[in-house]
Amino acid sequence: MDKKQIEIIGDNHISSSVETPMVTTAFDKSDDEKIKAIQFHFSKIMEELGLDLTDDSLSGTPYRFAKMYVKELFYGLNPKNKPKLSVFENKYHYKKMIVEQNITIDSSCEHHFLPITGHANIAYIPNNKVIGLSKINRLVDYYAHRPQVQERLSLQILKDLQNTLETKDVIVMISAKHLCVSSRGIKDKDSFTTTIEYGGAFNKPEIRTEFLNALQKE
Repeated sequence: MDKKQIEIIGDNHISSSVETPMVTTAFDKSDDEKIKAIQFHFSKIMEELGLDLTDDSLSGTPYRFAKMYVKELFYGLNPKNKPKLSVFENKYHYKKMIVEQNITIDSSCEHHFLPITGHANIAYIPNNKVIGLSKINRLVDYYAHRPQVQERLSLQILKDLQNTLETKDVIVMISAKHLCVSSRGIKDKDSFTTTIEYGGAFNKPEIRTEFLNALQKE
């Protein structure tokens, strides 16, 4: 792949799959082993940039960087960190829309490893199961904390909730700012991206309109 094609893929946020691309050996190493390896390689990047790693302010940066990547920014890569989604029998037989609004998105673009920040709004129409509201937030946070493209993030959240709730009646809307747009390339500081994925009853325009109207009343 030539350099021009690499730039085109990055700028257009092309995604290859709903699943995050992972190698089969992704979890052969422990977190500590990964941190040690990343620390070494990032120190080499800093040296190539001409930074003095003997300086007190910079000497600990490779370790801090490595720990942040493994333990914080990309903890969502490891399935063992996936939150347990508590669901309950829908004893009230509630059949109307349940909306969870303004869920924080704190992610990273997989093409430039720069921040993606914004909010998700999610709704579902219960069938036989309902979910603890905070579990939706935790699920969003889990999938956000991996290298992402916004389209894939929306689909991963949607499909997981559909499987967990055993209903297709779910909608996921994400609006976010991408630092790969605002701090490089076009350097547009004000634009943001909105993606909407849905299934089941939300295929009906009137149901989607009800969802969008609910967001305007916050």
